[in-house]
Amino acid sequence: MYSSDVSHLSQPCIYGQTESPDNQKKSGFMKWFSKLFKGSDHGTTNGRRPQVVGEENMFWRAPSRSLDDLPRAENEDLDRAIALSLAENAKKRNGPRGLGYEDDDFTGGIQERLGGIPSFFPYNPNPIQLLPRGYRLCGGCKREIGYGHYLSCMGTFWHPHCFRCYSCGQAIRESEFSLSGSYPYHKSCYKDLHHPKCDVCHQFIPTNLAGLIEYRAHPFWVQKYCPSHEHDGTPRCCSCERMESRSAKYIALGDGRSLCLECLDSAVMDTGECQPLYHAIRDFYEGMYMKIDQQIPMLLVERQALNEAMEGEKDVGPHHMPETRGLCLSEEQTVSSILKKPRIGKNRILDMRTYPQKLIRRCEVTAILVLYGLPRLLTGSILAHELMHGWLRLKGYRNLSPEVEEGICQILSHMWLESEVMPGPSFAPSSSSSNNVPSSSSSSSSYKKGGKSEIEKKLGGFFMHQIANDISPAYGEGFRAAHVAVNRYGLRRTLDHIRHTGKFPI
Repeated sequence: MYSSDVSHLSQPCIYGQTESPDNQKKSGFMKWFSKLFKGSDHGTTNGRRPQVVGEENMFWRAPSRSLDDLPRAENEDLDRAIALSLAENAKKRNGPRGLGYEDDDFTGGIQERLGGIPSFFPYNPNPIQLLPRGYRLCGGCKREIGYGHYLSCMGTFWHPHCFRCYSCGQAIRESEFSLSGSYPYHKSCYKDLHHPKCDVCHQFIPTNLAGLIEYRAHPFWVQKYCPSHEHDGTPRCCSCERMESRSAKYIALGDGRSLCLECLDSAVMDTGECQPLYHAIRDFYEGMYMKIDQQIPMLLVERQALNEAMEGEKDVGPHHMPETRGLCLSEEQTVSSILKKPRIGKNRILDMRTYPQKLIRRCEVTAILVLYGLPRLLTGSILAHELMHGWLRLKGYRNLSPEVEEGICQILSHMWLESEVMPGPSFAPSSSSSNNVPSSSSSSSSYKKGGKSEIEKKLGGFFMHQIANDISPAYGEGFRAAHVAVNRYGLRRTLDHIRHTGKFPI
């Protein structure tokens, strides 16, 4: 089970609006002017008049004061305000008029009231700026915000049309958005890009009760899927273990198993089709100086026939649950073998034909049975494993513990897969200069059926991964102990030590 946090932040946007500087200047000047001239007799009651306090609609009564009573600092402020107003008026004298500019009559009235200040103010080539330019720059276009609406988020200001999603390029108009690094996204766009989708149903993997994205993933194929698919009857390939996607149907083999189309491409379906592979693996053993002289029959069987044969054995030994894929028989039995390769139609197997075969015991090994419908490499690895059981019995290895017997059989299965999958000569656990045993790669190179597709190589890698990471005590721990011994002492010395002690050399 994997859990991960959704790696995005929901950031609020603050919306605002800026006024025209002319409106701001007029509003500020008039408030200050009203405060300054609150001693005038216009609009007074008993020598008093209302005075505006800040920006709220509140009034109070203040005592009258003449201009002469004003402190020196306030007189200087008044002079500066009048001068600035006149400078603006002179600058705009020949320009268009608009909202926010006092007209000439109002300006003249102020001058007249204040004692005849000349109506003409000399042109100043460097007019004074009331507000610094560029104090609000857009984080998108890098231009001044100006008037109107703006956004405040991510530590800066934005024109509404400049605040855009990094994925789709459209403006973000929602009050919340997702942030990845320094890039904003629509929440829906971020989800499309970063929220994992199920490889089975192709929908967004839901979050659990803790708000975490929880999904299952195959350790080799890294196929991610919703946890619910483990219980909703979604088919799983009996070979590669991948779950069936909604976009590709698996083949039903008729015995409760399903096979994906990639595994079906190289599947071995009847006994006759399996014979060349069986003889190639016997040759592989001979190349390892482990020739099997006896002719051991090999049959490809259905699941039910394999289970029945296993029940007829006196000493079966350990086997994988819930699926047994191969069996080395020691008892005489009658087994139903697949006679002819079945047809495939409408995602299922058709016209399965079997025939009963009486198996006669002529040596320590009666026959080798393998489950039908598996890819060539998996079928071969099962054959290599079961042939090793046969070789041990024929060579007089008795009373071995399950860990030792299954472990050394898994070594031969892994070596054969390695010889099929690895390109060119490669190191194999059996190679040892002291034993003069050729590598598994060279001993079976002549039996390979040309080049393999990438998917077949990938399947071979998966089957090797299964052997190496098996968690069962006999097959998993046994293989890893055998692998250490064979790597250290070589296959021949390891087998000799097993014969005399029944254990792996340490």
